[in-house]
Amino acid sequence: MSCLVYIPQDIEAEGKNYLLERGYELRIGSDLSQKTLMNEIRDCEALLTRSMAAISKEVIAAGRRLKVIAKYGVGLDNINVRAATERGIYVTNTPEANANTVAEHVMAFILALSKQLMAADKELRKGNYEVRHQLLSMDLEGKTLGVIGLGRIGRLLAQKAGKGFGMRVIGYDPYLTANPDRDIEFAADIERVFRHSDVISLHLPLTEATKGAIGSREFAWMKSSAYFVNASRGEIVKEKDLVEALKTGAIAGAGIDVFEEEPPSENNPLFQLENVIVSPHSAALTTEASARMAIHAAMQVDQVLRGRRPEWAVNEPQNREKMNGTGKLMKRL
Repeated sequence: MSCLVYIPQDIEAEGKNYLLERGYELRIGSDLSQKTLMNEIRDCEALLTRSMAAISKEVIAAGRRLKVIAKYGVGLDNINVRAATERGIYVTNTPEANANTVAEHVMAFILALSKQLMAADKELRKGNYEVRHQLLSMDLEGKTLGVIGLGRIGRLLAQKAGKGFGMRVIGYDPYLTANPDRDIEFAADIERVFRHSDVISLHLPLTEATKGAIGSREFAWMKSSAYFVNASRGEIVKEKDLVEALKTGAIAGAGIDVFEEEPPSENNPLFQLENVIVSPHSAALTTEASARMAIHAAMQVDQVLRGRRPEWAVNEPQNREKMNGTGKLMKRL
């Protein structure tokens, strides 16, 4: 009998076809409520999830046959990894699918902000050709990019900014004690990065330690001419503090892809500010990266259900056997 893979929020055809061609059955979710997730996961061996579904301890417990939770994407804040680990369930993500895509999106933010593209476009459409003398933009060459979080995305961004645009790059990562890249000046403390950068780009995971970690203190450290970019997780930044810094001119502008509350309210104060560029948590969602995320997540499902350790596991399950519905131990497939 083929295994059943639960996909609460639909994915690209490439990922579904990968699984179908290998004999798996698919169940596409009907909605993302906890009640529905708990009901629809009950007889499934695998879960392939995007960011909007909350894979709670209760949902995981309801999946009595579950062996793997494969994340479409990198961030794991919507998955209770501890609960999965305790129940012997692998959790995986897709770290090689979208890192370069997000780095490109961040670079687009930096270019648009530094070149005053949004403001110039708006004024010229109103007939204000003289704006060319009023909105002077900023060269990136010789300026300093501060990267907070030196994982794959942060390092790729540093490479593009340094080698492509001649920027000096300094970086900080609370999880590292040594420099991961010789082209980055490694800072021992985050304050140095905020104080000396012309652009700050945030690339931290959302954890209990990083939630609300960036606020008025950090924005006060920044130059008034500096820009702030966040394409990691919205809850890392105290949004009210960011709005205040932008309103008062404490910083020059911001590029924001993620928000404290998602989806954000249409009345979000950031939307009222002309020195802000926003996108709908879409930095990773190019055509190519979306297909890669779907396929890479499907690959992790297949690897586990064939009895292999998944290539991109983020946990090590506490036991390699799984309880089935009758309370008897059942070997992993």
